[in-house]
Amino acid sequence: MTNKLVHFAIEADDVERAKGFYERVFDWRFDPWGPPEFYLIQNAGIHGALQKRIGSSSPGCKGFECTIAVDDLKASMAKITTAGGVIAGAPHKIPTVGELVQFTDTEGNQAVIMQYEPEAIKEPG
Repeated sequence: MTNKLVHFAIEADDVERAKGFYERVFDWRFDPWGPPEFYLIQNAGIHGALQKRIGSSSPGCKGFECTIAVDDLKASMAKITTAGGVIAGAPHKIPTVGELVQFTDTEGNQAVIMQYEPEAIKEPG
């Protein structure tokens, strides 16, 4: 299992607000685990966690850009804005791959949603 992405974490200033955002937009579910304000994410495709951002004076964790596959880019963009997120710019098409757009969640975290072309989508592994 070498060199496979197996876990991601989302840091949040307001964990409950972030939970609500990801539940409404991506239908993810959260199970409390371990320390206060730490949740395991269900239905995200790989292991994930939602956790309290440590250190209010720092900008928080710096990490990899994550891309979330969606069935309908425009519908997902609408869900993001309705849930309090912000779409960053216009969608961008990558020929033979799909269409994507960057967004910012309610906690200032940036990520990408992509509607893949049917022939381009690959299962993890």
